[in-house]
This record gives sequence, C-alpha cells and structure tokens, in this order.
Amino acid sequence: MPSREVTVAVLGATGAVGEQILRNLEERSIPIKELRLLASARSAGKKVRFKGEEVEVQEATPESFEGVDIALFSAGGGVSEKFAPEAVKRGAVVVDNTNAFRMDPEVPLVVPEVNGDQIRHHKGIIANPNCSTIQMVVALKPLFDRFGFDRVIVSTYQAVSGSGAQAMEELTEQSRAALEGRQGPREIMPVGKLSKHYPIAFNTIPQCDVAQDNGYTLEEMKMIRETKKIFDDESIGVTATCVRVPVFRGHSESVYVELKEEFDLAEVRQILKEGEGIILQDDIANQEYPMPLDTSGRDEVFVGRVRKDTVNSRGLNLWVVSDNLLKGAATNAVQIAEKLVSQDSQ
Repeated sequence: MPSREVTVAVLGATGAVGEQILRNLEERSIPIKELRLLASARSAGKKVRFKGEEVEVQEATPESFEGVDIALFSAGGGVSEKFAPEAVKRGAVVVDNTNAFRMDPEVPLVVPEVNGDQIRHHKGIIANPNCSTIQMVVALKPLFDRFGFDRVIVSTYQAVSGSGAQAMEELTEQSRAALEGRQGPREIMPVGKLSKHYPIAFNTIPQCDVAQDNGYTLEEMKMIRETKKIFDDESIGVTATCVRVPVFRGHSESVYVELKEEFDLAEVRQILKEGEGIILQDDIANQEYPMPLDTSGRDEVFVGRVRKDTVNSRGLNLWVVSDNLLKGAATNAVQIAEKLVSQDSQ
C-alpha cells in the first residue's frame, strides 16, 4: 500500500453498517485518494454523499478491486467469501465484517484496543469480530492484563439494528401497530431465513442467529470462540446467552468474570477508567450507568454497575453498553484500516 493517500472500497455501502463506515471515514484520519462504493446490482446507481460530494454506488465485481488498497466489507458472509479472495488477488487488504473468516487460523481477528499487534500478521484478510464480542473484550482487556481470568459468563440485550435496517423498520411498524391494537409485520425476527417469526416490539426473543447442535445459537458460539481467539487463551471458560430486545441501537451486556485472584474494587474501577476506549459510568447511588439511548452515536465502550460477586471473592459483575453499528462494527473496521495505513507509513 502507498504510505500516504489510499484507495478505499466499501462493499455493502448502502447497508446499515456501510452507512456508518462512510460516516467514520468522513470523521477519522485515513487519507483517501479515491473512494469506491460497492453493492449489489439492485443498489448500483444510487448516489451517496461523502465529504460534500456525491459518489455513485457501483455493482461489485472482481474487477472493482483493481487498484484498491483497503477494502471494507460489510455485505454478508457469502458475499465476502466470493469477493475477498478476488480483492486480495488484486492487492487489496480486506477488513471483513462478517463471520466468513473469523475463525480461520490464518486470519487475524482484531479489536485494535485489545490485540492490534495482530494486524501485522495478516495475509490479505483481517476479520472484524462479532459486535457483541467487540464491546465485551474492550471492557475486559485491562482486567485480563492485570489479573487474568478463568471464566466469563455473559448475557446480552441486543438491539434490532444487529439484524439490519429492515429489522429497525419492522420494530417501528410493529410498535405503531401494537399501540393501535393491530398486528404488525412479522418477517425478520429472530432470523429472517427461518420459518417462524415473532414480534420484537414490547417483547424479548432469546435467539440471535440460528440454532447449533449443542443448543446454543450461532451468535452465542461466536462470542465463545472469538473471545478465546482474541485473548489467545483457550483455557478461558466462556458461555453466552444472547437475547434480542426492542431497542434500535446499542447492545447491552451483563458480564460476570472470574478473575485469577482476589481484587480491590477501587483498583478495578481505576483500571477500567484508564482503559483504552472505555468510559466508566458507575455511580448507582446517583443513578449513573450506561444505557443504549445515551451511547448511540458514540464510538466508545461504556461500563457501569461494577460490583463484587456476593459468593465468589474473585467474581466481578459489569454492565457493558456500546453502539453496535459503530464500535461493534464500522468504527472497529475503520480503526483497523487506520492502523494499516499507519503501519505502512512507518
């Protein structure tokens, strides 16, 4: 890659995450020589404003990646599997936001605040972790460095935007219908391709993604596998329960972690306060704690409700909230791209 200006392609530019990637590219420091917006044939021809100018969306083809330095992918796993090798073949580094390559041992799975050093080891593809995994490992990283830990138990409260723009529209329509005493559309939740669909408005659905043979969902297994890979520690016991809730943006997580040694709560709070990418909001007496409405549109990971477990002296409970479309997806991908450019210029 050139050390200064770079040609950037965004595949999936018209989707919910793609739109946020463009917002990040506008606001952050990557010096862009040329921006290529790529999507499916049905989106080709659309115009998107970027830094005051209109950029036309093109249909993605293998040739679209000629001359591209960094390609940010967010268009679904099948699309990534099809186009990522083609982009790499043409000299691009792919930052992929799908599940297609995350557990490939040849592909770094990167959260810059946690294991940004792994970016140097890429062979053309770098994987963006699952949104729920990203915010959890950012919150846990400084604790892992100081104490290490044996076990993590996480329950998620995931916004519908994790299933895309159509899921957000469905929540809106279902809410309006319910308040008017009628039934709204039921086509997406919990998983669009499955045969049964449930309302998410005024409801919670304990299923994110498809079921696996072990009774967990794919989303839960992503969190389990990805956490171990990111921390490079297969000995960590991780379990997850992922729940969809009627919130537009911002995933929340109740995280229980067993540290390897007993701890002082004041030290834990100080460690979190100083942690990279973390904002500590932890004052239950004054009702100060992270909530999705307050964290929407923010790039940081917010942590609160920090407290010792009542049974295990090494047990710590945390409440972790972050914008799933930003740090959980777009921001993390663009941060990786920034490090690619920075490393190349050194």
